Amino acid sequence: MTTGSYVPPLAPGKLPLIGHAVPLIRNRLAFIQRVRTYGPIVRIAVGPKTVTVVNSPDLIHKMLTSQADEFTKGVLFEKLKLFGKDALPVAEGKPHLRRRRMMQPAFHRQQIEGYVNTMRESVEPYVAGWDGGTPLDMKTEMQLMAQSVVMSALFSSTPRREPAHTLLHSVDTVFRTALKRALLPVSALGRLPTRGNRRARAAGTTLRTAVADIIAEHRAHPDAYDDIVSLLLTAQDDTGATLADDEILSEVVALLAAGSETTAVVLAWLFHELGRNPRLERLLHEEVDSVLAEGPLTAERVTRLVHTRRLVGETLRLHSPAWLVTRQTVSDVGLGEFTLPAGSDVIWSPYALHRDPGLYPDPLLFDPDRWLPERPQPPKGAFIPFGSGKRMCIGDAFAWTETIVITALVASRWRLRPTPGTVRPVGEITTHPASLRMVPELRQHTVAGKAR
Repeated sequence: MTTGSYVPPLAPGKLPLIGHAVPLIRNRLAFIQRVRTYGPIVRIAVGPKTVTVVNSPDLIHKMLTSQADEFTKGVLFEKLKLFGKDALPVAEGKPHLRRRRMMQPAFHRQQIEGYVNTMRESVEPYVAGWDGGTPLDMKTEMQLMAQSVVMSALFSSTPRREPAHTLLHSVDTVFRTALKRALLPVSALGRLPTRGNRRARAAGTTLRTAVADIIAEHRAHPDAYDDIVSLLLTAQDDTGATLADDEILSEVVALLAAGSETTAVVLAWLFHELGRNPRLERLLHEEVDSVLAEGPLTAERVTRLVHTRRLVGETLRLHSPAWLVTRQTVSDVGLGEFTLPAGSDVIWSPYALHRDPGLYPDPLLFDPDRWLPERPQPPKGAFIPFGSGKRMCIGDAFAWTETIVITALVASRWRLRPTPGTVRPVGEITTHPASLRMVPELRQHTVAGKAR
């Protein structure tokens, strides 16, 4: 239990009534990184609410593992129940354990390996369809690719470009609404009949309707599909019970939303960094050309893309999609030298954690070689892009594979050149570039498959 103060210290700069709202509004990413300098656990004020920020990697690790049962998912995930109140990302307690056990077979390593062909086949048309010399909105293009991959694996189909845009817009709307509601000082404002709240409800309805139609088709023709929805339709818990359609719908909508948004953001940042570093880009092209010279990308060949994997890992570190993760204490909780009262809102930031100079030498340098096995590795709990413990993202292996596959297929055909202007990160539901446009240039190859 505790050995010191009852509550953590308050971060400096709090103003009457509004607390730390001004720096949160002006530049929340800079603020959440600055908060790390104030100690392992500090409090910030958002209007009348006080929020505890956990900065220590050791304490974050304990919160996610040995002390996980003392916390619920917190206010942000509560607002994401637009996806369904018991969907795996937001479920608590026994419902979460039941869902996770039933869904785990769909994400076993052997199952992921089987998705590689599906990933390749869904991405190749997008890669081939770009117009060389025409600037691309990288976040949108990567979202469309990632969404295509996820939909192919989930239910063996992908929408045309226009319906795909509609789904992306719906996902973005739901995510933005969840974050705004999480940061509102008065929770009741999220229930008012405002234009934004109406848009959020409409977006949730669009997502659920699209997925409900697909589930109905799978029910009607069960032998025609071999995908994640098929696995969920037949999954059983310890009592032999199966998931109801509304439960499957909630899970698929959550997977579709998370799988398209977070992977796309990582890919956009990855190609931004390659556009600034010709040496790393050349190494990527050489590795991809060497592996693909032997044939199409397969699960076995993905494992040989070691430089590509390090690029993905370094992007997950420097440009962590998550700038804010929430928890809430179930009862009084001893964490470090403090006690957090029951009902305390708690947050931590993977974005700030992964940029801590005390954990990573030269943390703002994009250096994929820091993940070479002979280099010193960060301490336990310092690199957790997918969380840790029993609440660790169930789709982490899928996301790693998906990101490597898309990176390799894009690099096999294109160079992506930066356009003039500053690329600024924005902390919303993910840490995405405010605007990132790049120009694709078709690569030329020798007969041996090496890039010229």
